[in-house]
Amino acid sequence: MVERIGVIGAGYVGLTSAACFTHLGHDVVCVDSDQSKVDELNRGEVAIAEPGLAELVRDGLICGRLLFSTKTDGLAAVDVVLLCLPTPQGEGGDADVRALEEVVTGLPGLLTPGCVVVTKSTVPVGTGNRLPELLGDADLPVVGNPEFLREGHAVEDFLRPERIVLGSRDEDRPAAERVAALYRGIDAPVWFTDPASAELAKYASNAFLAMKLSYVNTLAELCEHHGADIRAVGRLIGLDSRIGPAFLRPGPGWGGSCLPKDTAALVRTAERAGVDFGMLRDVLKANARHQSAVVRKIRLAITGATDGSLTGTRIGLLGLAFKAGTGDLRDSPALAIAGELARSGAILTGYDPGVASAAPDIVQVVDDPYLVAKDAEALVVLTEWPEFRELDWARLAAATDQAIVVDTRNLLDPAAVGEAGFTVIGLGTAAQGPGGAR
Repeated sequence: MVERIGVIGAGYVGLTSAACFTHLGHDVVCVDSDQSKVDELNRGEVAIAEPGLAELVRDGLICGRLLFSTKTDGLAAVDVVLLCLPTPQGEGGDADVRALEEVVTGLPGLLTPGCVVVTKSTVPVGTGNRLPELLGDADLPVVGNPEFLREGHAVEDFLRPERIVLGSRDEDRPAAERVAALYRGIDAPVWFTDPASAELAKYASNAFLAMKLSYVNTLAELCEHHGADIRAVGRLIGLDSRIGPAFLRPGPGWGGSCLPKDTAALVRTAERAGVDFGMLRDVLKANARHQSAVVRKIRLAITGATDGSLTGTRIGLLGLAFKAGTGDLRDSPALAIAGELARSGAILTGYDPGVASAAPDIVQVVDDPYLVAKDAEALVVLTEWPEFRELDWARLAAATDQAIVVDTRNLLDPAAVGEAGFTVIGLGTAAQGPGGAR
C-alpha cells in the first residue's frame, strides 16, 4: 500500500529516510527551513557524501514521488510524518530537543486527524510518553522509530537493516503497525515495544559501541607495554561469538555526530534516575585521555620526548573526518588531536578526500595529499581512508624533513611504507623502521 509520507528535516537522517521511502514506492514530501538546501535538492544536488543517496534522490524526483519544500502546508495531506530534527548535545550533556518541541507544538494545526507522528530523531528517554501531551487532543498517534544508520552506509542500513524498532503506547499500537507496513519489502525483524524501551535501546547501542572502542584503545596501550600486537589481539578476541569482530580496531579516539552526544545523554539519563553509571562516565574520560596519549605519541616520535616542544614544527595530517566514507567533521577525533597539536605550536597541513575545508585557524586544508608532506617533520594518519594505502610513499618521504608517519588507524602496510623510507609508528604495535628494520 502506497502511503503519503511527510519528512520534517532534510539533514542526514531525514534525507536518507525520504529517498529510501520513495524508493520503496511511497509518495514523500520533505520539508526543511533552508531554502538554498531545498532548491539544491529539487535540482537533484546532494551535498552529503553517502553512497547511493544522490541516485535515489534523483530517481525520486524523476518519477515524481519525491518533493522538497520549505512550506509546511504540504503536510496536511500526509498519512505519516517523520520527525528528523537535530537533537545536539546541550548543557550538561543532555540532548537539546528545542527544535523538535517547537515543531511538535505546531503539528495539530498542520496535520489531519489520524496522521501518525513518528520520531526518528534520537530523543531523551521519556519523550515518546511526553509528546502526546504536547500534541493535545489532536488525534495524532505517536510512534518512536529510532534510526540505526551508519554514516557511509546509510542507504544500505536503511534498506537492509538488522532490525526495525517501533515504540508506542498500547493505544497507539495500530499506528505502530501502520509504520511497520511502510517498510514492506524489506527483509528484517520488526520489534514492537514501549516508547521508553525504543528510546533507551538507541542510546544504549551507541554507548556500548563507544565503550567497546575505548576498551580496544586502552588495550592497544597495554599491548605496547608488553610487546603484543593489537591487530592480532583484536582478531583473536573478535573470534569469540559473544564479542564479535566489529569495533575492535584502535584509532585516535571515537567521535562523530552520534556516539559522543548519545553517550553523554545516557550518562545524564542515569544521573537523573539516581543510577550510578560510573563505567560510562569513565568511557568519556578514557576517550579524552586516549586522544592526549596519541598527541604524546606524536610528540615522542618527532622530538624524542613525550613533553618535547612542537613550536614551529610542521606536521602533515592525512584525514580530518571522524571516519572514512564521509566528510563529517562533527566531534571528529582527528580535529580534536589537530587542535591539541595546534595549541602546542605545531603548523598543520591536512588532506581528506571528503573534506574541502576545516577550521582554518587549526589546519590548512590542501587538495593534494602530497602537499601535506612538504617540509613536514611527521605525517599522521587520522582517518582510515583506504586510498591512503595506495599513495606513493617514497614520494612522500622525499618531500618530508623527517620521514616519520604515526599511523593512528593501523591502516598502512608497515613493511611497504618502511621500504619507502619511513619510520612507521602505529597504535599497539611495534614501530617499523626505514627499510623494514624494527
